[in-house]
Amino acid sequence: MIVKTLKALSVICFFSMFTAYAAMPKSQIWLAKESKDGFVVKPLTTPDAYHNQPLVTDKGVYYTKELMDKQQTQTDLFFYSFTEKAHVNLTNTPVSEYSPTLYPHGDGVSAVVVEPSGEQKLWFYPSDDRVAPSRIFEHLEPVGYHVWGKNTDVMMFILGTPHTLQFTDLNGHLPKRVASDIGRSLAYNAKKDVYSFTYTENNTHWFATYSNQLQSISKLFALPTKVRDYTWLDADTVAYAIGSRIFTRTISEPKRVSLWRNLQDYCTANITRLSYNEGTLAFVCRQ
Repeated sequence: MIVKTLKALSVICFFSMFTAYAAMPKSQIWLAKESKDGFVVKPLTTPDAYHNQPLVTDKGVYYTKELMDKQQTQTDLFFYSFTEKAHVNLTNTPVSEYSPTLYPHGDGVSAVVVEPSGEQKLWFYPSDDRVAPSRIFEHLEPVGYHVWGKNTDVMMFILGTPHTLQFTDLNGHLPKRVASDIGRSLAYNAKKDVYSFTYTENNTHWFATYSNQLQSISKLFALPTKVRDYTWLDADTVAYAIGSRIFTRTISEPKRVSLWRNLQDYCTANITRLSYNEGTLAFVCRQ
């Protein structure tokens, strides 16, 4: 899908990006599947560039990949198909896209786009390449990450000092500030109808949930030092990594910590982002 409406991104614009994006550390995505033969782990990408932000779905894995062109660097959205066993560049544009997320109101994905002006806004990229991509929100920015909830609701990480968690919808309501000093990982637990996020308070980084129906935040447990990423394994269980080991905690017993997987044979550095869906786990090994 080629965005004809977006012009080439300048070097100055690129370096004005959110610093977590601009650093472009080398990272590799691995894929692990639970099967009758055990936990089968294999590399999904190479380790020679920035491969990050995996999203596991029933059909495959969406992710962000760094591309180089004439000493300039930017990112496109890719998809690995479980059926075809092949990688496809979904966007192939001169601008940078991040945070691919399934769009619940159309066939395609939503993503954060660094526009030529340097603004970071939320866009929709349809699966049909005959349909042009479009902005989802004209005025909400700078968006860092996002997650869709029920109906037309969406939760967004808005960059700033500090970064804030903001809730809105597609019906034109003004965004509501939910929390501040938040981390980058957002998720929606459909069975419990809550959004999960992390935030820092008094030098402690907490895992928390937000119920829009109750208009309340539940602070569930303190995360270990430097842990910023997690994934839901089911409606009650959260997984996060420390080094190359993945641990789990449950909402029903938040103080109980269990070792789920030791992946040191595949990642000798640090596992950061995680994405899990129906027995399949994608994890990022930062080089």
